[in-house]
Amino acid sequence: MEYSEEELYQLYAKSIYRYIFSLCGEADTAEELTQETFYLALKNLHTFRGESSPQVWLCAIAKRLWYKELARRKRLISTQEAIFPPSPEGNPAEDFMRHNDRLALYYAMQRLAPETREVIYLRLAGDFSFRDIGAILGRSEIWARMRFYRGKEELARMLGGKGK
Repeated sequence: MEYSEEELYQLYAKSIYRYIFSLCGEADTAEELTQETFYLALKNLHTFRGESSPQVWLCAIAKRLWYKELARRKRLISTQEAIFPPSPEGNPAEDFMRHNDRLALYYAMQRLAPETREVIYLRLAGDFSFRDIGAILGRSEIWARMRFYRGKEELARMLGGKGK
C-alpha cells in the first residue's frame, strides 16, 4: 500500500512518539526523535519494501536513532520522572509512599534484562501489540508474550509479591 507523506505521518506519528518516549522517558527528546524518524523515513520512503508494516519499519528507524542519541550522550537517561510523575493530590505522606513505591518499581525494572524491560515498556507505555513488539525486536509474537509474562512475574518476585 502506498502512503502519501502526510498520511504516513498522520497514521503513525503518535505511536512512534510513544515508542520513543517509552525508550527515553523525555518528552522533548521523544518529539525531536519522532520528527527525525519521519524525516529519514520520508527521505528514504523509496527503500520501504513492505516486508513489515510501516509502523514496524518506522520503529526500527526510531530505535536506531535512539541508540545513536545514547552513543552521543554516552550515558543512560533516567526515565523515572517521565514514567512516574508526582501525584496531583499534594498530600506529602501519600506522595512519599507513592514515590517510594514508584522508585522500587523503577529500580526493579532496571534490574530486568534489557529486552524484557523493552518489551514491558513497549506494551505498557507504547501500547503496542505483542505482534508489533515481536516485529520491532526481530522476534516472534509468542516470544514477546512470554517475555512480557516472565518480566511481570520477575517484577512481582523482586517487589515481594506473588511469583515463583
